[in-house]
Amino acid sequence: MNQKLFYSLLLAGLGALFFIPFLGGVRLFDWDEINFAECAREMIALGDYLRVHIDYKPFFEKPPFFFWCQSAMMNLFGVSEFSARLPNAICGIITLVYLYQLGQKLNGHRFGLLWALAYLGSVTPHLYFRSGIIDPFFNLFIFASLVNVIFASWKRERLTTPIHTPKPQWLYLLLGGLVLGLGILTKGPVAYLIVGLVLFVYWVLSRFRFFISPIQFIGFSLAAGLAALAWGGLETYLHGPVFVREFLTYNVRLFSTPDAGHGGFPGYHFIILLVGCFPASIFAIRAFAPMFIERNYQREFRRWMLILFWVVLILFSVVQSKIVHYSSLCYFPLTYLAALTLVQLEERKIQFSLWLRAGLIGIGGIFILATVAAPFLAQRMDLVRAWADQDPFTQGNLNAAINWTGWEALPGVWLLIVLAVAIRWYSTRQPGQASVALFGGMAVFITLTLWFFIGRIEGISQDAAMRFFERTQGQNVYVRTYGYRSYGPFFYTMKPPVTNPNYYNDDWLMHGRIDKDVLFIRKSTTAPTHLDSLPDVRRTGEENGFVFYRRQAR
Repeated sequence: MNQKLFYSLLLAGLGALFFIPFLGGVRLFDWDEINFAECAREMIALGDYLRVHIDYKPFFEKPPFFFWCQSAMMNLFGVSEFSARLPNAICGIITLVYLYQLGQKLNGHRFGLLWALAYLGSVTPHLYFRSGIIDPFFNLFIFASLVNVIFASWKRERLTTPIHTPKPQWLYLLLGGLVLGLGILTKGPVAYLIVGLVLFVYWVLSRFRFFISPIQFIGFSLAAGLAALAWGGLETYLHGPVFVREFLTYNVRLFSTPDAGHGGFPGYHFIILLVGCFPASIFAIRAFAPMFIERNYQREFRRWMLILFWVVLILFSVVQSKIVHYSSLCYFPLTYLAALTLVQLEERKIQFSLWLRAGLIGIGGIFILATVAAPFLAQRMDLVRAWADQDPFTQGNLNAAINWTGWEALPGVWLLIVLAVAIRWYSTRQPGQASVALFGGMAVFITLTLWFFIGRIEGISQDAAMRFFERTQGQNVYVRTYGYRSYGPFFYTMKPPVTNPNYYNDDWLMHGRIDKDVLFIRKSTTAPTHLDSLPDVRRTGEENGFVFYRRQAR
């Protein structure tokens, strides 16, 4: 077995080991995870795989590719959290192997291994492969598309040997376009916008030199539109232009307003990437400074990665809605830059400086402090309640009966040991062992933290509501939230298709002649709500910040 195949299989095994076990160990989280899983479940319930639905109404915010992946897993393994998250675990395995093989082609075996390891062992890149959100596939398609365009430009300019770019130039462009089309089919035309902006910025910085010809760019664009137009054209033919109109309206709202309360300050994504992509982010900073890189195509690829990083970061810093995963495409260039630094540390081209040490200690210390302090603070919930918001909902969440044992501090202790060992080895010029210990240890730290904390976080934040929904499975009732938005009443009730259109009329559910009981849930408030004033609506209970009601059919 050759080296490339051996390490590809090794990384695939590591990805499977870290990403697949316990995917269904905790419920999906509102909003995105439950929203997307419900779209896939309703595809199965309706037998309609062409159009996306939520609450059995057309859903215009996302194209269908990711829901096809989830529904395929649900058909294989049943409707569950495991099935909803499994596509991203598979995406994670593919990503690790792809980064290794790409890095090996560009900079050699050791670089490819460190690039994949940096992705595996950084916090948010790792976490996303254990989630049920859209972005891992979306980002991979965009990145792979851009890489194919880069290879096409190198082929045109004869920047590399046939060993590095063995395929014909047009094949790279067509493959890049087709992959980008899958990105568009995953989350929309913003995939094309990002690649187009990166190509434009590179063109401008290259003093308007055509690295691919205009005809080639048109061919690339047509290939990108092929998959999207195949689905979008059929959707428009069957249902008219409503999807296109509503989808564009939704995206304009995201760009121009802090949609659904997701606002933030201009530097939001800088902080998210610095802390969330630890420890890769610390090493990546060094690679923004000048570095000695031997070959022209290697310098060019670094240039492309810097452009991709800044285009994505600036674009989503301008966008008014601030959500963590909006800048997640930066994970690819960021971990690439980190791998550059790690390799040059091993080759003694740069030194393990004081500020690298300070960055590892400073950001790592935040994770250590958070994981060590949390279980001890949980033993003093009176102090936590005093410092938390005093509204009834937050206070009710904090009243959840969660069993904290003290062993939850173990991940923080583990990370302290990992950082101490890694920093010592970096300082004593053993960077190879240090990098493996740091990023491998971080992957274990993330896993331990999930094991110890994610179920308890879910127990505090939404468990009472989700159990309320689960108890209604199989009952012939309507279930609705009042005064807040949640996708739990759809997925966790295993809601059948709607047969009475009055269900969508809140006034009818509260005041009309209902044909079956209605169960309501709302968040705790200081003042009574309209529900409390209705004579035939009975309050049935309250738990952990949620209040439950029932209106009986007469």
